[in-house]
Amino acid sequence: MAYHSIEAILDYCEKRGKKFYEAVLEDDMEERKVSREESIKEMYVMWDAMLLASTSYDGSARSASGLAGGQGAAMEEYRKAGDTLCGDYLNQVIIQALEMGESNACMRRIVAAPTAGACGVLPAVLIPLFRSGQAGHRQIVKSLYVAAGIGQVIASRAFIAGAAGGCQAEVGAASSMAAGALTALKGGSNEQISHGAAMALKALLGLVCDPVAGLVEVPCVKRNVIGAVNAMTCADMALAGITSAIPADQVFDAMREVGEKMHSSLRETGEGGLAATKEGVRITRACLAFLNPNGASLLL
Repeated sequence: MAYHSIEAILDYCEKRGKKFYEAVLEDDMEERKVSREESIKEMYVMWDAMLLASTSYDGSARSASGLAGGQGAAMEEYRKAGDTLCGDYLNQVIIQALEMGESNACMRRIVAAPTAGACGVLPAVLIPLFRSGQAGHRQIVKSLYVAAGIGQVIASRAFIAGAAGGCQAEVGAASSMAAGALTALKGGSNEQISHGAAMALKALLGLVCDPVAGLVEVPCVKRNVIGAVNAMTCADMALAGITSAIPADQVFDAMREVGEKMHSSLRETGEGGLAATKEGVRITRACLAFLNPNGASLLL
């Protein structure tokens, strides 16, 4: 990808009178030598896969460890009761985030956006809008280009792997992508998209990656919920004209700095944070005993 900064995308758009998604789309066409139609068709495939992952969710499924599964279904029953604190729409976002994260843990098909561990954030904010009739397929696909552009810049300037920079690099990046996509979807300007993306990652800067038993289940699934809700609030702030004091590119650079300084025990090793708590250790030992009942070495 030609873009290594949000500033470069904004500059391209300003000089050519383009929207954010068009800059990313045209760059994809140039980089992969594909037509506009071919590029858009492939993005539709991604969107269709998100929808299918949602409609095929199985509330009775459980992960091999038993740590994930059924929470999306439980949240749906709670929503249907009609007495929630967050209201119907936000609860639909929560449900989608949980369902996607659980589906990943249960080895079902999801869309890594930007990673499998953060797969619930982007679809969680888009699918409820689509199902409520507030956004059509074409609008959603355009917003996915916005998300893709933001994600690529983050990957270029920092990282999108928990092992490299903690969960800020996964759920944080996904939240930034989702905030930009939502801002675009609601008619925000290119600059507002940038501010939404910046504010979303700022809010999750320093988030560690501490998976219990080394599995992308606890606390990963529920962190997708936080990433999705954070994206919504930051998109709304951006659309209200609230700006980020720190430009998006500098926020991404700060994320890299924080990630590089983060101790290895907090970067997907399962050695620190929640994974190192008394209960976290107990769960880890139980999982190891279940997966390896004969006590043989798991090292290859």
